[in-house]
Amino acid sequence: MRDPRPSPIALAVLSLLYEEPMHPYRMQKLIRERKKDEVINVRQRASLYQVIRRLLRDGLIRVRGVDGEGNLPERTVYELTESGRETAIRWMREMLARPVNEYPLFPAALAHLPLLSPDDAAKQLKKRLQALRRERRRLKSQFEDERALLPRLFLLESEYLISLMEAEIAWLERLIGELESGKIAWNQEALLALAKAFSSETERKPSGADSADPAFP
Repeated sequence: MRDPRPSPIALAVLSLLYEEPMHPYRMQKLIRERKKDEVINVRQRASLYQVIRRLLRDGLIRVRGVDGEGNLPERTVYELTESGRETAIRWMREMLARPVNEYPLFPAALAHLPLLSPDDAAKQLKKRLQALRRERRRLKSQFEDERALLPRLFLLESEYLISLMEAEIAWLERLIGELESGKIAWNQEALLALAKAFSSETERKPSGADSADPAFP
């Protein structure tokens, strides 16, 4: 059997089934009611069903039965297997302990910032900054409402998201200031000269310097 791959939705399914057997509609409803959709994307129910099929295939969950309530259509109810219980705990330990590079879009865009002019880059970053400030206000307001009802244990992911957002906002404010002051600047001529200098440096490397990677002789 293949080694099951962790994902936020898969972990959420296993965690919910740890509580009790349930059908996918209830899973999606509970994730939203508990505000876990801030960190788990369940906007499309098809994604949830796709994960459930994978968990079934990997033997981590099984069909418990069919639930029919009044005039509602019948729904398949799932439960954890013993392998699912063990896997959920293993995933939790791995996801808490091991940082993973998920290759998000924003750092990739920063890596190619010179495609824009400094003025244009600052303009786009200001738009991001405004959006982040709005989202921070929303999260903080939601956090305060939930804190009046729930123990901190169940709000840790919200704390984490707000902390990350505040760190990014502070960093963006500094970067935008440096772009506007000219402390960080570039132009086409300077970029071409820099590219030529790096190209020359690469050509001066001794033969075999990159022999560990045959794709770059």
